[in-house]
Amino acid sequence: MKKASTAHLLGIGLDNNDGHKRITRAETFSIVGGSEETHERMTETLIKTVEDLKSRGRALEDTESRELAEILHRNTPG
Repeated sequence: MKKASTAHLLGIGLDNNDGHKRITRAETFSIVGGSEETHERMTETLIKTVEDLKSRGRALEDTESRELAEILHRNTPG
């Protein structure tokens, strides 16, 4: 039986002025709000971060906050 994840990332976009409500949910993260561009950037960043952790054989809940911050920064689109 698969162990339930105890860690979850939450992205909140605060720059939405077009009236749309954007919500993206995944097993290890949720993203709410933001303009279309911001929401897409946050989604891309978190997907790549989760993929990086999986390729390292690591789970989100087993990753130190400093290491996670570095991985997030590296995966943020330019």
